[in-house]
Amino acid sequence: MLKELEIAGMVCPNNVMLAPLAGYTNFPFREMCRRLGAGLTFTEMVSCKGLMYGNEETKKLLYHGEDIPGARTFKAGNPESGTPGAVAPKAAQIFGCDPAIMRAACEGEDLAPFDLIDINMGCPMPKVVRNGEGSALMENLPLAEKVISECAKSGKRISVKFRTGVTEDKKITVEFAKMCEGAGACMITVHGRTRDKVYAGAPDYAEIAAAKNAVKIPVIANGGVWSDGDFEKMLTRTGADGVMIARAALYRPQVFADIAGVEAPPMKELFSRQLAETLELYGERFACVFMRKMAAFYLKGRQGAAEYKRRLFSAETTNEVAALAEEIFN
Repeated sequence: MLKELEIAGMVCPNNVMLAPLAGYTNFPFREMCRRLGAGLTFTEMVSCKGLMYGNEETKKLLYHGEDIPGARTFKAGNPESGTPGAVAPKAAQIFGCDPAIMRAACEGEDLAPFDLIDINMGCPMPKVVRNGEGSALMENLPLAEKVISECAKSGKRISVKFRTGVTEDKKITVEFAKMCEGAGACMITVHGRTRDKVYAGAPDYAEIAAAKNAVKIPVIANGGVWSDGDFEKMLTRTGADGVMIARAALYRPQVFADIAGVEAPPMKELFSRQLAETLELYGERFACVFMRKMAAFYLKGRQGAAEYKRRLFSAETTNEVAALAEEIFN
């Protein structure tokens, strides 16, 4: 079921993707997941208004390793190999609700390095929805269609990530999928839950399957994939072209290696490299706070996790975090 995936002429090494995760999918984390076997990774969702106003913090979210030799080189079957292989494409996710601003962002230099631009139409967070963005667009199909069509006019590959609906009693998966395709999207990702469910409950396989049967563009399934078994189950039950992994990657990024059928380095090694890359790119304070959070995720299921978390969140330097990680992941 693991296979190469083509999206409007763009070839991904495989059909397992890292979802855009606000606050987490920075460049070092994306690179770790890519090295472990993710065929496509997405930036955190980026505000088109932030790009329009030249916000530097917004622009930082789009860092993609242009000055790192060998970044994104992917050797199929051996993600850590130094042997040149296929170059994994780059994807960014944007959000907003003004078609003109979003098209301008797609045409701008900040998004120029990216091979695929994904539009977030599924975020359930109130502060996003209140602005008419994210999953609010599922309640305004004419505006959602205009946003997609304007972005597509930029000449970039445009994909859309959305949910099955806003509430359980009003699912619009098929209607929305058809609209996305008609407006110019070259791929859709269906999160198999309604907005009111947020991340709770099992994904709706039938709705994802219905979307797959309704359109000709690639359909990616999202929700409830925590293992290679879940990956196979999702593809079998939905017929989707690929799978997007979100929360599972935060707790155990080795899930990509499991699905790719390769051996992952020990967590101690993964953490050490992620910490070093995060420190180099973002500096001491950010790296300390961010890597405390990541260590807490990676601790899931380990004996003494509660006490380790207490000590982690008391750490004030990356050296302290590194020393604790050495102890935790030994």
